[in-house]
Amino acid sequence: MNPYLLLAVAILSELLGTTALELSEGFSRPLPSLGVVVGYGLAFYLLSLTLEELPVGAVYTTWAALGIVGVASIGVVAFDEPIDLAGVVGMGLVLCGVYVVNVISEMSVH
Repeated sequence: MNPYLLLAVAILSELLGTTALELSEGFSRPLPSLGVVVGYGLAFYLLSLTLEELPVGAVYTTWAALGIVGVASIGVVAFDEPIDLAGVVGMGLVLCGVYVVNVISEMSVH
């Protein structure tokens, strides 16, 4: 299977797990708590498969950066968390870093 597709699904699973973590209210709500376990479990399993074909530096850079931007975006949209211009610029810089590592740098598989 395409390792980039696996990485994308791993990131989505992490985002779902993190969203469920917010909704679990300290693991006091069973269904969101189960979502945390399933989301993170699937995320790490798929991440391990991705690492069989892609370099760890590029994979983790992408995983962490897209997780940061994704969770921050979910916070703004789903939980009414505030965001300002500096936050938007910072997340844009994070995404630029992913581009540099995956497209320009020799860290990634081209």
